[in-house]
Amino acid sequence: MSQDHLDRLTAVDASFLVQEKESSHMHIGGLIIAEGPPPAYEDLLDSIRARLHLVPRYRQKLAVPPMETGRPVWIDDPNFFLEYHVRQTALPTPGDEGQLTELAARIFSQRLDRDKPLWEMWLIEGLSGGRFAIISKNHHALIDGISGVDLGQVLFDLTPVPTQFPTNELEPWRAHREPSAMRLLTTGALGAARTTGRIAATFLRAASNPQRAASAAIEAVTGVADIAWATMNPAPETPLNVEIGPHRRYVTVRSDLRDFKEIKDALGGTVNDVVLTVMTAALRQWLHSRGVRTEGLELRALVPVSVRAKDEHGNLGNRLTVMRGPLPVYIDDPLERHRAVMAAMGDLKESKQAVGAEVLAGAQNFAPPTLLAQASRLNFSTRLFNLLITNVPGPQFPLYILGRELLDVFPIAFLPENHAFAVAIMSYNGKINFGLLADYDALPDLGRLSEEIEAALAELLEIARAERNGGAPQGARAPRIGAESS
Repeated sequence: MSQDHLDRLTAVDASFLVQEKESSHMHIGGLIIAEGPPPAYEDLLDSIRARLHLVPRYRQKLAVPPMETGRPVWIDDPNFFLEYHVRQTALPTPGDEGQLTELAARIFSQRLDRDKPLWEMWLIEGLSGGRFAIISKNHHALIDGISGVDLGQVLFDLTPVPTQFPTNELEPWRAHREPSAMRLLTTGALGAARTTGRIAATFLRAASNPQRAASAAIEAVTGVADIAWATMNPAPETPLNVEIGPHRRYVTVRSDLRDFKEIKDALGGTVNDVVLTVMTAALRQWLHSRGVRTEGLELRALVPVSVRAKDEHGNLGNRLTVMRGPLPVYIDDPLERHRAVMAAMGDLKESKQAVGAEVLAGAQNFAPPTLLAQASRLNFSTRLFNLLITNVPGPQFPLYILGRELLDVFPIAFLPENHAFAVAIMSYNGKINFGLLADYDALPDLGRLSEEIEAALAELLEIARAERNGGAPQGARAPRIGAESS
């Protein structure tokens, strides 16, 4: 029996496929550390198998229309084999976290097989301290950060007692028959017809409320103009923007969410403003360690912004736009640096860049694959930004897997072409953890950056507490010379 409806990738989802190269892998994921002895591999398989009906995309693969006449579609994989996607391995003695992050880096150095569903999960045994780990890996065309959090809440439990699914009441899964080449060819035409209908409906709604339509149009034009202005002001050349290879380094940083909230309560702004201020200070010190002068230097960070509505949570695919946030590494004083970041992010929100990015993303839905490829290359152009920084809010309560509590969740981002460094941040159950991903050859000193993040947060926290107490901090810290780390 064939599928009645073929689910086409959106332009944003398809852009991650187009952008993927031999050395720039477009998968994202996370490293999870859990308490207690690891579950049996067979028990983990059974738990995931019982929940796959909640995430049918995990049993689907890509199908590309003949001659690339349209965007790919998701179809059932008739050869789906859960044991291929869920894998088991162990760390050698002593099983420390350095070995764990090295393993994560190696796993993320390998591209996902485009002929199979685009995800993997690894059960990692042998972690010190009576713990185990799980590494998840999903193609960005399948999932974005916000929907990924929702998916985690489906796969994991809210209590130590595992959720019981009535497997005897579920019908055995059977893959739909793969669509023919002719069916795939006509899917693009049908999609175009539906798009034309949506355009017509939009015009009819605009005609019924011309004042509202004019306001929306002005906002959209303003947003596109802001993006055009950003494009004409390229990001500076830095050691972060070099040709990259396929191999990765990965390190993590733990911190408490309450520290970030204490800083923003004392100094103003949002938690995300504090995150960007900390990253600005860390990058400033790291550039100095590389012998790079920072006078007058302002880095550009690509900051994804979710536009997922509340009723869309739990849906896979990407509902995000991006903004280009300035990181003023030229500012020496930490308090002035934070004020500059707050002002810049406030201006960015007022600039309608996110609106413009969403308009352009919507316009790509009408573009043929060749133009889509060109648009994707523009979105991730080296000239537009120096690094990716993504901050995903996670659940502020504990999650469990087969009765074991998840202790830490560290996100893992991706490296676009010619971008050697990316930062992913996620809050979970009172913590806010950083995952630093880098090209193996370009950043052998990635450990230095993790040290600078910890030092920058401690410095800003000291200033915040002094401000709150009406005193003055003991003084700005001098540049440190830290040990190089791989």
